[in-house]
Amino acid sequence: MIRATIQLCTYNRAALLDRVLDACLEQTVRDDEYEIVLVDDGSADSTPAVIERWRARALCRFVAVTQPNAGLAKARNAGLSRASGRRIIFIDDDVLPLPNFVEEHLRAAERYPDRIIRGGAIDVRSFDDLPPPIWSIKNYSGNYFWTTNVSVPLSALAAIGGFDESFSEYGWEDIDVGLRLRERGVRAIFHPDALVYHYKPRPRADGLEKMLRQSRAQARTAARLVALHPGWRARLATGANPVQRAFHALLRRLRFADRFRRRLGPPSGERVLNLEELRAARALASEAYFEELERVLRAPRS
Repeated sequence: MIRATIQLCTYNRAALLDRVLDACLEQTVRDDEYEIVLVDDGSADSTPAVIERWRARALCRFVAVTQPNAGLAKARNAGLSRASGRRIIFIDDDVLPLPNFVEEHLRAAERYPDRIIRGGAIDVRSFDDLPPPIWSIKNYSGNYFWTTNVSVPLSALAAIGGFDESFSEYGWEDIDVGLRLRERGVRAIFHPDALVYHYKPRPRADGLEKMLRQSRAQARTAARLVALHPGWRARLATGANPVQRAFHALLRRLRFADRFRRRLGPPSGERVLNLEELRAARALASEAYFEELERVLRAPRS
């Protein structure tokens, strides 16, 4: 009987995916107790070759789905439609699970069978230089449902209709699921022993414009989240509340974004940003987010 499905989606991350699948296939539970369901969301690199290599080696059930690039919500639903585990364990393609990862999710689920199990994550800059697998509070995330490391009964996801595919750009599709599960009374617990390493490299100078595009896309999906969930939780999480909107409107009037740009200099080259530049880049991304969020929230509804 398949007790758990590891479900992940990937897009143009062949090198990372190779390590992630290796870890997924080295679990301490029996091979007939879990499966891997992987969705390739239209990758254009060597991802298909990586998938085929590991599928040939897999001793557990391994299902690979390929679709044109359509975003995480649609990819997650494509994976869910092929899953057969009683509990779905979500990770991302930049997450390296420990060998006892599935075992710990199932251990927690035995005690809390109907709940969301939120696992722990340790941020790392490389999969080649990993710290000891000891979770600490500095890596805590308060997200109710965060697909970096979370599990939930498949039946609970089916009851809410899975992921909302109107979230076609980056961000918030998992938070939407968490809010809908919460509204149905599905409670969550935090179980840090279900542990992963989360790849979070320091940004490079030539990645700034991508960071800004992603922030603007995240703002547009934030507006979608608030439209679906107009209560305080979504407004606090997204920043779409009077206090944060007023603060960032003031920063725009004072042209703080220009100051952050000057600190960064020309956004070119492969050099890693130093600490001061990193702070400026993150501040600039935040301003891009709030500027786009304000534009979308003020736009007339069609």
